[in-house]
Amino acid sequence: MSSSSTEITLSISIYRGWLVTAAAALTGLVFGILYIWSVVRAGIPASWDWSKADMALPYSTMCAFFAITMIPAGRLQDRFGPRLAILVGGLLAGLGLVISGLGGSSLLAYIIGFGVFTGSGVGFGYAATTPASIKWFPPQRTGLIAGIVVAGFGLAPVVLAPLSAWFLDLFESTNAQGVMEKGVSETMIALGIITWVVVGGLALFVRNPPEGHLVQPPAGGGAARIARPEFSWRQMLRTTQFWVLFAMFFFGAAAGLTFVSVASDLGKQALGAQAFLVLVALAVGNSTGRILTGTLSDRIGRQWTLLIEFVWQALVVAALYKLSHGDAGWAPILVVVFMLGFNYGTNLAVFPATCKDYFGIRNFGLNYGCLFAAFGSAGLIMPWVNGFIEDRTGSLDLSYAILGGFLLVAAVLAVVSKVVGQPGAHRVPTLIPDEGTE
Repeated sequence: MSSSSTEITLSISIYRGWLVTAAAALTGLVFGILYIWSVVRAGIPASWDWSKADMALPYSTMCAFFAITMIPAGRLQDRFGPRLAILVGGLLAGLGLVISGLGGSSLLAYIIGFGVFTGSGVGFGYAATTPASIKWFPPQRTGLIAGIVVAGFGLAPVVLAPLSAWFLDLFESTNAQGVMEKGVSETMIALGIITWVVVGGLALFVRNPPEGHLVQPPAGGGAARIARPEFSWRQMLRTTQFWVLFAMFFFGAAAGLTFVSVASDLGKQALGAQAFLVLVALAVGNSTGRILTGTLSDRIGRQWTLLIEFVWQALVVAALYKLSHGDAGWAPILVVVFMLGFNYGTNLAVFPATCKDYFGIRNFGLNYGCLFAAFGSAGLIMPWVNGFIEDRTGSLDLSYAILGGFLLVAAVLAVVSKVVGQPGAHRVPTLIPDEGTE
């Protein structure tokens, strides 16, 4: 092949790779419906008679099914490509929202609808977007591309939070007792229809590279052909590194997931009707953290990035605790919540990049689905525990202590992970050149 033909081929590859990445990020924005729960729960009428723990159950269930579904969804993506997984995800996510809306005040309807169906749909969609995107780029850009894709997911509250708040007001009505109530049911149905339409369109642009695709190298380099290990999920689960990463992901995600579920409540006293801005600040920090720390991890390494993030996150949790016991104005609250989101977003950019580095790209969908179970476990356990603690003690003090301790343990594990290094040194996993993608 001539030099000019090679340059044209690589230019087309760059264009298609960035097109897939943009579509994947926008798809993630819709699947970020996970993050609107704090807005929706704030509109749940008192007549529904839900406790704090009850209000956490749909969200906790969603996080669990989100993570559980990542495993079969990752397998589906690895075998049949991302488009089918995304379409299945959009169908399930929208259906769950509609089921919730049609269920009226039934907690069970929200657990099954928002929790099981929408959570599963988000899992299918999320499992397909990152693998499809990073396959178009060399290993030196894994953190950057993963960060951009998941940034769309993290930015969801910037769009969906005010949209949900607008729907809640738009569909507001008077109940049988003459009390005005937010239109929660109608809002869920409207969001479900939007999910069907938007995801169905964007899925057409997300695809894997063709067989034999040459990965575009960094500036000044040739086509990337670095041999790398390829682990099956069974091989991966037998490594020490996987379980160290699993524990780190659980502890790191727990703080962010817990505070995402109550984000609107944190700013209600200081911001009143504008409390949704807390969720927006969290989302902007979340997305910014995913891109910047994903890029940083490409330069200084995944474990060093995670170590910095865990220590900083612990300090942010301590600052948030201090603000919650004082008369802080809205500005410090928004700054701290922004940093909470920034650090939390780091996890969702750096962990998939680390999974690819250590366990390869061939089975990345399934392998990352297994690792992502740590996120689901944190989402299932901690928001409910947080609500239970608040119901029993009337404060979140114990939650702050638990989550701060989790982050310090995660920082220690980041050092352990660095020491453990490349997994499976005692085995000989499959080695393939860094060019084939299917």
